[in-house]
Amino acid sequence: MPEPEILTTTVGSYPIPDWLAALPSEQARTDATRVVFDIQRQAGIDLPTDGELYRFDVNHPDTNGMIDYFLRPMAGIRSQVGRSDHEAFAAQRHMQFRRKAAGVVEGPIDEGGLNLLADCEMAAAVSGGPFKFTVTSPYMLARTLLDNHYGDFHTLLMAVADTLAAQVTGLPCDCLQVDEANIPGSPEHGAIAAQAINRVLSSFKGRRAVHLCFGNYGGQTVQKGTWRALTTFLNVLQVDHVILEMAHRAEDDLIALKDVDPRIRIGLGVVDVKINHVETADEIAARIHRAEQILGPDRIGWVHPDCGFWMLRRSIADRKIDALVQGRDVYLGRG
Repeated sequence: MPEPEILTTTVGSYPIPDWLAALPSEQARTDATRVVFDIQRQAGIDLPTDGELYRFDVNHPDTNGMIDYFLRPMAGIRSQVGRSDHEAFAAQRHMQFRRKAAGVVEGPIDEGGLNLLADCEMAAAVSGGPFKFTVTSPYMLARTLLDNHYGDFHTLLMAVADTLAAQVTGLPCDCLQVDEANIPGSPEHGAIAAQAINRVLSSFKGRRAVHLCFGNYGGQTVQKGTWRALTTFLNVLQVDHVILEMAHRAEDDLIALKDVDPRIRIGLGVVDVKINHVETADEIAARIHRAEQILGPDRIGWVHPDCGFWMLRRSIADRKIDALVQGRDVYLGRG
């Protein structure tokens, strides 16, 4: 069949399978990644993700490694955070929802032991076709650090961005997605965040996306803000499409997206990951219809969940994946 006018994708993370948590090993992680790809492909997802299971840490099973996976291996960053570091980071008040620094910068930041290529190659080996690989935004990473070396946030930020840019060059994936959950609550920093994100995106030659959400921890929103405050930020991103949390946002947020540059296809969140309710195909189709009525034809290029699935049970996540594809098909008259 020809490619649909609106494509389906997932955002990134998937619930850690119980058997991987119980008996973690390199082989188990590879097998679990194969399962995650197969679940999405059998459901009909056009561009699946690998579930970010390569970030799984048996010592930190309650997180999906959005921060520590990237920062802990980097050279120049000390991961042991003492009391004085803790107090200094708290005094900065940059991240109200995070009490502890992810690390302390004590020297020039470099890749150290970070190796995105190895994990992307592992995913590619079991993907069964084109897939999307995700990295955390350099802005979000830099905000979690206590800087005892650079003495200037912009310099620190671009050091993190340059390290990630070198890592994403030549990755064997169809699409690179940069994830940013901090800027939606701090739109005044959009200019420097976009500069750093674009530095990373420019190093990748395939399809490029940026995912933005208002946070998801314990099934709760972390940031307060609006998409209207972010349209200037969105319009300078060097992306093919954006992946936006929209399933439970107000209509004003949809109206604001009319100001997004037409060169950027809109990715519309139509699956709420903060609730256990499994949307019906008709509910998904209605959300797409409402958005296209407001934004006009040909603006929506993708539909997807609001964020990653890692906080849901697998039985819920899998049914939401099925509903996403079925709802898209109903809307396009394919169901």
